Amino acid sequence: MEKKIRLSPSQLNLFQECPRCFWLHHNQKVHRPRGIFPSLPGGMDGVIKVYFDKYRGTDKLPPEIAGKVDGVLLPDLAVMNKWRNWRTGLNYKDKETGAMLIGALDDCLVYEGKYIPLDYKTRGYDPKPGGEMYYQLQLDTYCLLLEVNNFSHPSYAYLVYYVPKIVRENGMVQFEITPKKVTTDSENALNIFRNAVHTLKGPLPEAHSECEYCAWITTNNEDYSTFK
Repeated sequence: MEKKIRLSPSQLNLFQECPRCFWLHHNQKVHRPRGIFPSLPGGMDGVIKVYFDKYRGTDKLPPEIAGKVDGVLLPDLAVMNKWRNWRTGLNYKDKETGAMLIGALDDCLVYEGKYIPLDYKTRGYDPKPGGEMYYQLQLDTYCLLLEVNNFSHPSYAYLVYYVPKIVRENGMVQFEITPKKVTTDSENALNIFRNAVHTLKGPLPEAHSECEYCAWITTNNEDYSTFK
């Protein structure tokens, strides 16, 4: 029986970085080494969600993004009645490949009957011009997941950057908050997803010329060429 394939935006990013590492990760459980995972961004996401929820179901947005993004937050009524999984995870089973694509949004705006993904990014420094390119595939994938679940989108999404600026008394940290509008392409996400699935069903790809992990393996004479 063919192995079931489930991919997320982060796994598609790995595929784009290095198809060989991606293949080894899924087919042989040979994972890239990683250091200690920073817990602060995840903790920030949690408290930001609680804060945004205070404005959900109203005609107001958090004041730091009001007038800088379109629409209002997806209201509770929509969550309860027709879209229960927008935060725990949307999914799509592709008929062409038989694989599953999954993803969970940080938040979502509703504007003129359309749904706009919104993703929080906590950073230690100001984003560089064009820095949103690192999140392009993630946002493309979110729009694809909305589309295939019959939620139309306007082909753009928002990144909301949180950058710490000042520490005040009693542990109060002041953040600079900058929304960034990003044009999206759901067809791009679908093509990358299908290419990733086809790669997993094929032979082990060649080492990527710019992958430091592949370079380390080559330097240390590791040999994965026998994997099928």
